[in-house]
Amino acid sequence: MASDKINKMFEPENEQADWIEEYEGQLALDAYQTDEEVIIKAPIAGVKPEELEVSITDDVVTIKGQRKQEHEVKKDNYIAQECYWGSFSRSISLPPGCHSEKSKAGLKNGVLTITIPKKPDKKTKKLNIETE
Repeated sequence: MASDKINKMFEPENEQADWIEEYEGQLALDAYQTDEEVIIKAPIAGVKPEELEVSITDDVVTIKGQRKQEHEVKKDNYIAQECYWGSFSRSISLPPGCHSEKSKAGLKNGVLTITIPKKPDKKTKKLNIETE
C-alpha cells in the first residue's frame, strides 16, 4: 500500500527520514483574486507574528517563518509525524497590476491573510474629433 511506503519513510531507523531535517519546509496557501484585490491565505497555526516575515514586490509575495515545537519528542516515540517543524518559506507570483505599496497582512485564528489591492485599470478615453 502507498501509505505504508510513506509511513516507512518517517520511521526512525530509515535513513531517508534524516534528509527531511536538511530542507526548509514549504507553506501551503490559497491565493485568489477579485476585481479589486488579490488575497492570499495561509494556515500557520503555532507561529507567532514576530516569527513571520512577509515581503512583497509588484509581482511576487514571499512568506518566511519558523514553526517551533513546544517540547522535544524523541523520534522513536512518534507513531506518525506529518506536521512540519522548523523554518519554512513560500513565494508566489502575482498577476500583473498589483499595488504592493498598499498591501496589508493580518493574523487571525492561525491564518495569515495578505491583501494586495490592484491598480485601477487604465481606461481608454474616446476623443471627439472636432472639425473646423
